[in-house]
Amino acid sequence: MLTRLLQALVRAEVSAHCDLPCGVYDPAQARIEAESIKATIAKYNASDDEVFRTRALVIKEERSELVKHHLWVLWTDYFKAPHFEKYPQLHGLFNEATKLAGAGGTKASLDEAVADQLLAKIDEIAKIFWETKQA
Repeated sequence: MLTRLLQALVRAEVSAHCDLPCGVYDPAQARIEAESIKATIAKYNASDDEVFRTRALVIKEERSELVKHHLWVLWTDYFKAPHFEKYPQLHGLFNEATKLAGAGGTKASLDEAVADQLLAKIDEIAKIFWETKQA
């Protein structure tokens, strides 16, 4: 009897836009980490303390990984085929943003301008994200 009940539950068909309620996704998470990167770079550049600077590098790299993580979650879990059809630039934006948070971007750089470029890409993604939430 339990087996039949479980089989009936498994056969139930459901449909949803995303794997969890859409309210759990927000590009602000990536932006907060990117702002942290920029602030950490500024503090690194303003300090002569080698121990402090080493800690700043570790934090900057951790935050860069978190930016990539939050962007990948949006890219793979929130945005669906209809979004990519309506906004064909999305794939390119995510590629550019994750690269700006990676080894060729904020992980390798101590230039606040690189962090600003990352923030600008996140803002472009966020604009599209919020447009999709209005639909």
